[in-house]
Amino acid sequence: MTTPPGKKERTRARLLAVALELFADQGYDDTSIAQIAERAGVSEMTFFRYFPSKESLLLDDPYDPLIAAAVRDQPADLAPLARAARGVRSAWHALPFPATDEVRTRTRIVAESPGLRAGMWRNSAQTEASIAVALGGDAVAARIAAAATVAALNTALLEWSLGSDTDLGAAIDAALDVLEHRG
Repeated sequence: MTTPPGKKERTRARLLAVALELFADQGYDDTSIAQIAERAGVSEMTFFRYFPSKESLLLDDPYDPLIAAAVRDQPADLAPLARAARGVRSAWHALPFPATDEVRTRTRIVAESPGLRAGMWRNSAQTEASIAVALGGDAVAARIAAAATVAALNTALLEWSLGSDTDLGAAIDAALDVLEHRG
């Protein structure tokens, strides 16, 4: 049995839902934090308790520790790229399946905004670093494998968000298949 969301979870979800509505109606760049807060029925101060910036509504990624642990758990005798891809696949399959429509909407907004795409790549640097550290060994090979893995995931997500009929899990698996020479 799941516990119903508390006030904090409901407020966070409401802020995100309102932001997505406003971004869809008037565009990301033309939507202010003040508008989001007002429509959600909270103050701007409350908004900042939940999100450090407007960009973070769309780009927050809490999965780096899970991904790093899954990469570390892969057999050390695998090549770095195979370890990274298998680790990400393992982490992905361990997560509860996300609300696909929300993820597609969020990712589509990112895909359509050059500034947000740049933010996505900045955030990806943290994921790359956590994967590289988890791989250990040759630092250059680890960084290359991590960068290739994150680039494949980001490309698959952006393409999926722009209209692919493939489901999200299949899009991620297809990207990882390419890295593991399966696709």
